Amino acid sequence: MSKAFTDDVRQFTVERDDDGIRLDRWFKRHLPEANFNIVSRWSRTGQLRLDGKRAAPGDRIVTGQVIRVPPAEKPHNAKRPRAPIELTDDQIEFARGLLIHKDRSALVLNKPPGLAVQGGTKMKDHVDGLLDALQFDAKARPRLVHRLDKDTSGALLVARSPSAAAIFSKSFSSRKTTKIYWAIVIGVPKENEGVIDLAIGKQPGMGGEKMYPDPEGQTARTRYRVIERAGNSAAFVALQPFTGRTHQLRVHMAAIGHPILGDGKYGGQNAFLTGGVSRKLHLHARRLSLPSPDGGKLDITADLSEHFTKSMDALGFTPDDGDNPFQRAAPLDPRIAKKKAGRAHAKDQRKARRGERRRRGEPGERGKRR
Repeated sequence: MSKAFTDDVRQFTVERDDDGIRLDRWFKRHLPEANFNIVSRWSRTGQLRLDGKRAAPGDRIVTGQVIRVPPAEKPHNAKRPRAPIELTDDQIEFARGLLIHKDRSALVLNKPPGLAVQGGTKMKDHVDGLLDALQFDAKARPRLVHRLDKDTSGALLVARSPSAAAIFSKSFSSRKTTKIYWAIVIGVPKENEGVIDLAIGKQPGMGGEKMYPDPEGQTARTRYRVIERAGNSAAFVALQPFTGRTHQLRVHMAAIGHPILGDGKYGGQNAFLTGGVSRKLHLHARRLSLPSPDGGKLDITADLSEHFTKSMDALGFTPDDGDNPFQRAAPLDPRIAKKKAGRAHAKDQRKARRGERRRRGEPGERGKRR
């Protein structure tokens, strides 16, 4: 999302990730402070425009279009500042125990599996409810910048001020953020590395709780690389999402026939291994790298959870091999290696035969044969 200002009027250029979505959906993603009532009023009064023409909240937007938005305003029903949540000593200790990085603008937590990032129906325990324990000496309450699935572990970025949150959010939307995930998947992908380019949509009848490959859905791209194999039963893979769709990595790996270990939602019964390997989801946000508002780069890695570590040991995988996965050569598939070795041997044999024929054609050799 690129942005420009003219006399306090804001102009945004539609990025490829937002191609085809409704205008009101775009506001939810990028300007959540402008609620539906505000957007509708801007539309009715002609203040909301697409490429200079009046626009409605239900209009579909296209990559490259310019959205004209009036100056920011507070909603009429703005709520009073939220009162701090009273946390117990145990909750404060737990929240601070998740902290793996702290600076003037950012906090990074190593979120454990099973802990939701935000609350919901029947969801009392979540990261957002613990952020008061992490305000420390900052003037504002910390703010979530992105999300991880409840059962996904790993690096979670939290901004320490509204200005830092805006900068971090822009880094995510403009793809200046690199996210590397580790996963154990069922079976071994045929290709050692590749990019899965498969649009994703909400599965009808599931209340938005489950996604599925949908040609008419939102663009979704994931890069993967096989790091190690456990025979043909499982593989340790690194994943790099280029887009941030709901359940993207889980849907993509299941779509190519290799669901993430423990992901019964998308892999069914085929997503589990026997032999005492944990049935929990084996997906971990290992590394997060993005520009820091303070200058330089924020580059953080998060240690694996207990169940993931035990499964790595049980399957004979080496965690260190997964760091900087896309800057290292991928392991060669044994079948491909065998074919290459065979071709190299045949080539050497052909060279030897050609050399032998040349020697036979030399004068000295011909004389000897006579």
